[in-house]
Amino acid sequence: MKTINRYAVFFFYLGLVAILSVGCKKEDNPDDHTGTIKDKDGNVYHAVTIGTQTWMVENLITTKYRNGDPIPQVADDAQWAGLSTGACCFYDNNSANGSTYGALYNWYAVNDPRNIAPEGWHVVSMEEWNILNTFLGGELVSGGKLKETGTTHWDSPNTGATDEAGFKGLPGGGRSLDGLYNSIGQSGLWWTTAESNPDNAWPRGLSYNSALIFSSMWLDKNSGFSVRCIKD
Repeated sequence: MKTINRYAVFFFYLGLVAILSVGCKKEDNPDDHTGTIKDKDGNVYHAVTIGTQTWMVENLITTKYRNGDPIPQVADDAQWAGLSTGACCFYDNNSANGSTYGALYNWYAVNDPRNIAPEGWHVVSMEEWNILNTFLGGELVSGGKLKETGTTHWDSPNTGATDEAGFKGLPGGGRSLDGLYNSIGQSGLWWTTAESNPDNAWPRGLSYNSALIFSSMWLDKNSGFSVRCIKD
């Protein structure tokens, strides 16, 4: 009768445990392995939970819709002004600004049915911004709790900035409906999904000289602003 090699049995079970462990990991949500999210360009984003919501920490920078279709990058001012379809750009037409502030999008890109947000995420609604505002203590102080601290990116005095929410709000500026760039360092404006009328929609914003989170008056859909996404 053969003698059972106890060491062989031990290593057999050890290998089986390792195989089962690998198998379990494959079933995880890929976005949860490192706490990051990827868009169709392969850009990596991080997430932060604020109250009952999970937000992206970075501004969107993708140049593709969720299905892989390109979002046209439009540098020419006149062409930008005449758009009625989705487009994106980088501040001052300088892609280096995208690595810090993300891209700027017109509202047509935000509202495109192909989806600008990665799978499992969506562009934030006005109602979701209101929930965030309330959770952080209301309009008078909530903006400061969302702004990145210091003056590396924000112009002085960066009033009330604590970033206690971990949102890392940045002053990416914007692009006006006539194609001109403005306000980098002074303000960050983020599109919401809220439409005011056929020509205008609503952003929310932060400013270098205020602790408010404000609702700008509705602005032309051809304007270019930052985009933040929230988890479905």
